[in-house]
Amino acid sequence: MPLEEEDPVRRRGQRDNGEVSGTPCLGGTEESPLRGTPAPGDSGTEAMEPGQALGDGDGTTRGTPQRAGQREEALMAELSELVQKVVKSSSWWERHGVDISILACSFLLLPAGFLCLRSAQAIPFLVGVLTLGVVHHTLTVKGSHLASHNALTESKSWGKVWAIFFIELCSAFTAEQGTYNHVKIHHGYTNIIGLGDSSTWKVPFLNRYVYMFIAPLAVPIITPLVALDLLRNVEWKTALRTLCCMFLGLYCHYWLLLHVSGFQSPWSALLCMLLTRSLLAHPYIHVNIFQHIGLPMFAADRKPKRIHLMSLGVLNLPRNTLLDWSFGHSLISCHVEHHLFPSLSDNMCLKIKPVVSQYLKQKKLPYNEDTYTSRLQLFLQRYEELMVHAPPITELVGIQ
Repeated sequence: MPLEEEDPVRRRGQRDNGEVSGTPCLGGTEESPLRGTPAPGDSGTEAMEPGQALGDGDGTTRGTPQRAGQREEALMAELSELVQKVVKSSSWWERHGVDISILACSFLLLPAGFLCLRSAQAIPFLVGVLTLGVVHHTLTVKGSHLASHNALTESKSWGKVWAIFFIELCSAFTAEQGTYNHVKIHHGYTNIIGLGDSSTWKVPFLNRYVYMFIAPLAVPIITPLVALDLLRNVEWKTALRTLCCMFLGLYCHYWLLLHVSGFQSPWSALLCMLLTRSLLAHPYIHVNIFQHIGLPMFAADRKPKRIHLMSLGVLNLPRNTLLDWSFGHSLISCHVEHHLFPSLSDNMCLKIKPVVSQYLKQKKLPYNEDTYTSRLQLFLQRYEELMVHAPPITELVGIQ
């Protein structure tokens, strides 16, 4: 999640005090409309009936756009009802317990990882690096993502505590700005040009191979630097708390490497920190661009309703044991489900996946899926088009 806050377009929409509202109801947009920006479900141009074309000049539609909009809302309401039945029939263990257990297991693996690094033999040392790398990304990616959506608990107060712990202490980022940019902007305005279009992930001056295979190694360095820059947009008390949490998290990692793992010099400890914190940085960057960029993009005043917006602009990757554990189902194989119902935990997104996929396919709506290898090849082949040039705006013609 951290690098998502680099985009200057998004930062214009940030609140000065960094406040974030509470958890929304199931199926909600999970954001408060920006001042002067249409809300996700209130666009001037509604989604079209099959075969319906845009009108001329003023962006209005021929026929009955109000009836088309009502149909889209009815589809979302029907899907929400089906998902709500699954949620209500699920136990606390399914709704929260599974994901909390994964995070707890990651914490329990920390001592083993630090102790393995004491070994002078290559295999135990590499096991320690791999263990700490996987644990780090589980806490910072999966933990921070769930905490930002308040999906770890049904208590808003505890949700705030977990957001500060995972985002600031573990990830060295700012909870308020990270949550606002991810939840309010990216989720509220998914694939809307200039808002939630994932343009923050683009670095046009880098060539394709540097961006895809070398630049991700700098993520652990860039993340706290971006966080420090974003602290200008929050109150001084929040900034002070964030600085303390960031320093504590980084220093604890450094201190443990020196005093538990037995590193002899500060530079070797810092190098190990960089190595473990960048272990899964490549798939982290790749996943964030694969699942949105290259899919339809819309203007703020010319976009479909929510169910079409999310089904058109979001893509699922296949299940992967390592990434499912470290990043969570909602970022890998259930990203469509996550964008439709962002307040659900990873395990619940996996549980509702058959319901959502069957419903979208039954209603002739898009349900985007592709393999990691296929997307990687696509981005290497079309890097200039997808990551350097501005994305074209999709016209709402004949959306099924």
